[in-house]
Amino acid sequence: MTTLKEIAERVGVSISTVSRVINQNDSRRISEETKQKIWKAAKEMNYSSTRRTKSAKTKQGRDATLARPAIGCILALQDNKYNHPYFSPIIQGIEAKLLERGLSMAFLHTQAELHNEAILESMLEVTNLQGIICIEGLSKELYKRLKGRVPLLVGIDVNDPDIPVVTYDRVAAAQMAVRHLIERGHTRIGFIGGIGLSGSLDREKRYVGYRKTLEEHGLEYRDEWVINANWDADESYQRMKDLLDLSERPTAMFSASDMLAIGAMRASAEVGMSLPLDMSFVSIDDIEFSKYTAPPLTTVQVPKYEMGYAAAKIMVDSMEEAYPFPFRMQVPIQLKKRQSVHPMK
Repeated sequence: MTTLKEIAERVGVSISTVSRVINQNDSRRISEETKQKIWKAAKEMNYSSTRRTKSAKTKQGRDATLARPAIGCILALQDNKYNHPYFSPIIQGIEAKLLERGLSMAFLHTQAELHNEAILESMLEVTNLQGIICIEGLSKELYKRLKGRVPLLVGIDVNDPDIPVVTYDRVAAAQMAVRHLIERGHTRIGFIGGIGLSGSLDREKRYVGYRKTLEEHGLEYRDEWVINANWDADESYQRMKDLLDLSERPTAMFSASDMLAIGAMRASAEVGMSLPLDMSFVSIDDIEFSKYTAPPLTTVQVPKYEMGYAAAKIMVDSMEEAYPFPFRMQVPIQLKKRQSVHPMK
């Protein structure tokens, strides 16, 4: 069966663009030339859409629509849910798999939105709500309510042994990044990251990987080289400027996310440092922007689209036949070497 991803690859556009054309969604402008290419490719590849035309919507069709299972998604974000460089590809993967099964996302909420009791209750009362995909950790109170009201939960980077979870090894990703710096001769390595739901930096897995790798290689750890940016690029930018005022500075920084690295790189450039000659950077995520930084950012690639696609597949498969037990699916990661790491003599 031809998928939206295969059509997108053939035409050379994004999956979301193919989805909008196939489903006649005019929320964003798409040129007529692109539309024709997509329809031509879909026809040649024998793509069969599950979307019904308006003229074919009989009462039976309307009843089938009402009976269609509703699947939603919750992001552990405060805002910017539609245009986030890390989470957006995950959402695209979820939507692509649901569309293949003739489904669509019933709702997309951030954790911040669900602090509003009316919004939360409205979400939980969606007709035929069958499942929710939770992306990263939610508050204990919210998560408890979801588990009590929603038939199926699937997690992406969620710490719950009772549900299926799609994730990547954050400790291993951090070790991969820091080892690359060490292999390039760096021995004075700082850290940029933030505190998670645990409320402790010592329990944040990428920080754990950073500390563990320093210890394995007998390298110095210094508190003043650690930046807790609270997962905020603006704070990473400001705190990096403070770090650069130190008389003894690291020669390289490992960042737990690309966005934090980009803020810190900007701060370093603004104080006159030559990157990567004066300061090297390595990160985790491989968001689209990372290859356009100056210099292009070396980063551990996390397969974000594939994580979303896998989570949605687990969800729809579970609705048809429940898995015998919960499991954790770990996706592979790889280091994308670019030009942000300078070799030390």
